[in-house]
Amino acid sequence: MSRAHSHIHTGRRLRAARDGALTARLALLGLQAGPPGGRAQWTRTNYAGRPVSLLAGPAFVAGAALRAPLPWRGRAALAMAVAGAGAIGAYDDLSQRRGVEAKGLRGHLGALAHGTFTSGTAKILGLSAVGLAAAALVSRSPADALLGGAVIAGYANLANLLDLRPGRCLKFGLLHAPLLVLPGMAGDALAAPLGAAAALLPDDLAAHTMLGDTGANALGAALGVAALLRYGRAGRVAHLVGLVALNAASERVSFSAVIAEHPLLRRVDEFGRRPVPTPPAATPPPSTPSVQSGTRKPVFPGA
Repeated sequence: MSRAHSHIHTGRRLRAARDGALTARLALLGLQAGPPGGRAQWTRTNYAGRPVSLLAGPAFVAGAALRAPLPWRGRAALAMAVAGAGAIGAYDDLSQRRGVEAKGLRGHLGALAHGTFTSGTAKILGLSAVGLAAAALVSRSPADALLGGAVIAGYANLANLLDLRPGRCLKFGLLHAPLLVLPGMAGDALAAPLGAAAALLPDDLAAHTMLGDTGANALGAALGVAALLRYGRAGRVAHLVGLVALNAASERVSFSAVIAEHPLLRRVDEFGRRPVPTPPAATPPPSTPSVQSGTRKPVFPGA
């Protein structure tokens, strides 16, 4: 690639990232001004007991699904994966508002075995279908399409598993930013999604918003499409093995606990995040001055 052509290509990526960021911010402002179905429909309580808005999810989809500087098949695959995964995530987000759902892959499949079709089961099937359809557009054979569909669905679910602390899921996406300066279509595909992620990160870190299933699934799907555009069959198999291992591990261990136990991971995870306020210690009543103050358990444990 000539230097002049490289500059043109870099400029296209920068414009796509800028447009993704601007669109996501404007979409968030518009959604906050008039939330579809009312504000309560999109409000949840986070790990620290604070109310947060899920409206960053559809705002991310709006920014990430913009026209990418790719050939038409790549553009269509990215738009389909982001919009489809986002729509499936929104269904799951809003369904959880109506009642208690099963948790985890085993929980949803167990419910299905007992004749209960949960929103999580619908998400599993929907993400698989969306992933397969998107992968078919950028695959050379049915076998590659099946592998690719599983990679997209696996990435979407993994990103959703990381959306448990402020900023964590968006940071996972932004760790792929080096692809933006490398040659290849993966960087083209991720320009707008990572621009949108960067624009939404401050509000997420401040625990004002979170991606929810809508945004996390869409971000993961975008990463999955980028992987398909960068790697052939061997790379897809390697990604799938890793994704299956991580998704399976989440059924047995807490990612939050693992991150908390490793200093480097913990520092990266907590970087930029506002600390959870510590409730004031209880003051002993004047009539019992001799009572020792014991160690209080935190109201909002970090793990």
